[in-house]
Amino acid sequence: MSKIIGLDDMTVEELNQELANGAKFVVFLYCFSIVILTFKRSSEIYLIKSGENTLKKSIKFTLISLFLGWWGLPWGIVYTIQCLFTNLSGGRDVTQQIMAALRQE
Repeated sequence: MSKIIGLDDMTVEELNQELANGAKFVVFLYCFSIVILTFKRSSEIYLIKSGENTLKKSIKFTLISLFLGWWGLPWGIVYTIQCLFTNLSGGRDVTQQIMAALRQE
């Protein structure tokens, strides 16, 4: 499993309490284009605590997409819009997938 940013040596009990309080695991999307090739990727997984603003965590990925994503045709424009929308909406919630993976370990 990928590194989860924001756990910071949190115990299982502390993590369960954060999740019960509304925390979630999210990834941010970014894309970049090289003329006719466009690549869309996900960031590392972030633990976002309840009430925490995601803008500071997503800005790097949003800027990469904004400046480097739209150059490729046609997918650069499409992927850039998808990445910007996802990141500015708080990222992609992957809490269910992470919890399922943790239960299997």
